[in-house]
Amino acid sequence: MVRPPLRVWAWTAAVLALVVVSILLWRGSDAAATVSTTAAPAGVPSGTPPGAVSAAWSAPTTPTGGAVRATADGGRVVVGDGHGVRALGVDSGEEAWRYTRANARLCDWTVVGGRVVAVFGTEDRCDEAVALAVDTGVRAWTRNLDLRPDAVLSSTEGIVLATSPTGVLTLDPVGDSIRWRAAPDEGCTFADGDVGGAGVAVLQTCGGSVQVRLLDGYDGTPLWSRDVTGGTTLAGVEQAVVVAGDDGVQLLAGVDGAPLGPPVAEAADEVLATGVGTSALVWAYGTLTVVDQGTGVVSWRTPATGVPAGEADRALLPAGTSIPVPEGDAVVLRDLATGDELQRVATPELDAGGLVTVAGPVVVHQLPDRVTAHR
Repeated sequence: MVRPPLRVWAWTAAVLALVVVSILLWRGSDAAATVSTTAAPAGVPSGTPPGAVSAAWSAPTTPTGGAVRATADGGRVVVGDGHGVRALGVDSGEEAWRYTRANARLCDWTVVGGRVVAVFGTEDRCDEAVALAVDTGVRAWTRNLDLRPDAVLSSTEGIVLATSPTGVLTLDPVGDSIRWRAAPDEGCTFADGDVGGAGVAVLQTCGGSVQVRLLDGYDGTPLWSRDVTGGTTLAGVEQAVVVAGDDGVQLLAGVDGAPLGPPVAEAADEVLATGVGTSALVWAYGTLTVVDQGTGVVSWRTPATGVPAGEADRALLPAGTSIPVPEGDAVVLRDLATGDELQRVATPELDAGGLVTVAGPVVVHQLPDRVTAHR
């Protein structure tokens, strides 16, 4: 038997070594650790909730500092875990698509403008962001970032905000560019931050003093600052900035930070605020207060266990002037202008402190750690 020349053995060994190295590199790569599935577009279910609904499905989601987040968008509900995000069918709860990375942790995520923007960390920083279409899971873009591991994401149409004690950063959810960064004054830290129609609001602490600062959402230009009492927190940003402190829950005008009338609610341990059109919806001490964001005048109040999810409902509710108000064992559709009851939907007991969205016949209840759908 004639043995192959030595060069053939050398070539074969090199090829085998290359195959082994390629397999090892693949197993340790981001591509091998990433599970990315997509789905066909989904429409919002037709119809309206019946007179009574029961729990149809429930899914856990990753809490961020105990804050409740809006997760329903069209026919999808987005939930997160330690390594990624999934989109579920709003009517069935079945998984439509997912994006997970076994070799990275999910730092935070937000839903804005039909996209999920998620930030992942591989070491001690949160260093990669990805945008996915809420409807299909198709990737829109991926980019590198450099965020602290305690950065928190929030968003409004056209802006994603990342807030940490040492600074804020805004990101374009459509074009993936970083618009601007801002740091606190020397010797100060940012205790909180949020973004809405008025711009980017930050709560700055400097020793014993606390200050609310508002920055332009698109270029970071300082608009105004106002001293507030210790213990003040940001409750929300829409056309006005909603703060909660020892003196109660107060709306600050978006144009200059001036208080809009007297406090709309007493001081409370838990305050939720969202906005629909020109109205701010403020929940504190078991009461929902609807306030004009231009004047601070209270339109109406009603007992409630949470708030509507906000502007996201405008695309989901058949009547553009109605809002779904959770009341423990019912969700009541009320006229936004008057508070008049339009429809009452009996539900199982809803835990306090959640956001409610109505998608066709489905009532979606969003809490910091889970989402439950009723139909």
